[in-house]
Amino acid sequence: MASGIDASAGQRQSGDTPQPVVGADGAGALVVVPTFNERDNLPVIVERLQAALPGVHLLVVDDSSPDGTGEVAEELALKDEQAGRIHVLHRQEKDGLGKAYLAGFAWGLGRDYPVIVEMDADGSHAPEQLHRLFDAINDGADLVIGSRYVPGGKLVNWPKHREFLSRGANTYARVALGAKVHDITAGFRAYRRSVLEKIQLDTVESAGYCFQIDLAWRTVRAGFDVREVPITFTERELGVSKMSGGVMSEAFTMVARWGIQSRLERLGIVKNS
Repeated sequence: MASGIDASAGQRQSGDTPQPVVGADGAGALVVVPTFNERDNLPVIVERLQAALPGVHLLVVDDSSPDGTGEVAEELALKDEQAGRIHVLHRQEKDGLGKAYLAGFAWGLGRDYPVIVEMDADGSHAPEQLHRLFDAINDGADLVIGSRYVPGGKLVNWPKHREFLSRGANTYARVALGAKVHDITAGFRAYRRSVLEKIQLDTVESAGYCFQIDLAWRTVRAGFDVREVPITFTERELGVSKMSGGVMSEAFTMVARWGIQSRLERLGIVKNS
């Protein structure tokens, strides 16, 4: 069984034998990587991903990066044309991380990938550790979160103020929502397609930092098996972080709203939506 912490009771009946859905080389999984001005990072992360898991497929979702990231992605896809592992989706505007992921999910679901992964382009998520998420998926988990804050999780070169904000946001979300997930804001995660098909992606409004909380919360509420596995999160070496005060404000406001709604549902005042 993959090292991890159950965050829900899950939907499988005890005694069920889970069937592997991702191959040892990553076959069966689609990694969605949103990009905006990541031309220097993208070739590096692609090389690492293919070295670690040569069977995995990659979808680069580029938001019309002015630095030419989209063109770099197309060049990488052309070089890999025979294997057909790299795909590129161009969006016309930059309107949030969440919207980019939703576009990537729709693309992957439309092509019948059984597992869809979120991963950053800047190297903060190690492709070499992606097998930990796949091991848990193959063990029967529905959503696996690569966690910085479970035993074995690590932070490398992350500024102390960023760590403080991240830990605070996770504690706030965990208390407000009552979700037993240690790193609910994490962006390194693997979903079974059944999760993405059920949690009503067409109603997602969150765009930035809050998007990760939103989808994890929807998954927990739907009764899926959510687990966390330890990963090492490394601060980017190239480029600039996209985090902003507006993104944090959105997360604070929406989590408060969801927390109130959850309590009203438990009291029977409103119905579970």
